[in-house]
Amino acid sequence: MIKQIVKKKRTINKNIEATSNRKLSIQFSLDGFSFCISNTQNEVFEFSSFNFSKTVNSPELVLEKLQEIFKTEKSLQEDFESVTVIHQNNLSTLVPNKYFKEDALKNYLKYSVKTIATDLIVYDELECIDTKNVYIPFVNINNFLFQNFGEFEYKHHSSILLEKLFLQSNASLHFYVNISHSIFDIVVIEDAKLLFYNIFEYQTKEDFIYYVLFTLEQLELNPEETIISLLGDIDKESSLFKVLYTYVRNICFLNSKNTIFNDQTEIAKHSNFILLG
Repeated sequence: MIKQIVKKKRTINKNIEATSNRKLSIQFSLDGFSFCISNTQNEVFEFSSFNFSKTVNSPELVLEKLQEIFKTEKSLQEDFESVTVIHQNNLSTLVPNKYFKEDALKNYLKYSVKTIATDLIVYDELECIDTKNVYIPFVNINNFLFQNFGEFEYKHHSSILLEKLFLQSNASLHFYVNISHSIFDIVVIEDAKLLFYNIFEYQTKEDFIYYVLFTLEQLELNPEETIISLLGDIDKESSLFKVLYTYVRNICFLNSKNTIFNDQTEIAKHSNFILLG
């Protein structure tokens, strides 16, 4: 079952329907699918998000969900000047440029990700930290999207996340937690340098708090003093927030300034940061 949790549309200007003024951004994971449509000034005028009833366990099942959504979402059947696709998964690792060799991609993943001979392994360039983000995209979904849109750009979700967080981080220490239904990212930045990044799988709130506290301990950060900024699928009523507040008192939400939030209340401003932040 697929549940559409939000659909938001608004008019920006009279030329908004022109293909030359329309850009599509898509984000998908094993848990759900989201997309937004913007103009050349990056003003978002349509956003939709779908949750799968449960986390699926293969790219093949994700593709089935996407095919079902594409059949009913008329906005996805239109033409666009450009399309950007974001693969959200935990099949990635960061490699500093000084250690990176393009013919060693599989070696970078073999200690943390189970790979097979037929996996396509690619990388994003992260100029903000002089690093490559090596990852496995879901090729079957890329092929499906190519059939629908032709050429498009694709990136790993952590590349977008890191780029956006670095744009708004200052010299002080920043501890970010970006939460999805079955995985979450921890990003720690200080003095424009990446101190820590990792993706964690979790099933329970106990899993979640263990990894957060373990990261604080490893970085020798005091949970009574460190400010943790939350983004993604979490609110003050969620079990994750409540267990986090048991151990960490300084918690805030990283709210987006995207104008799509100006005239609505059904989308939390800290949610969907990768697409709308």
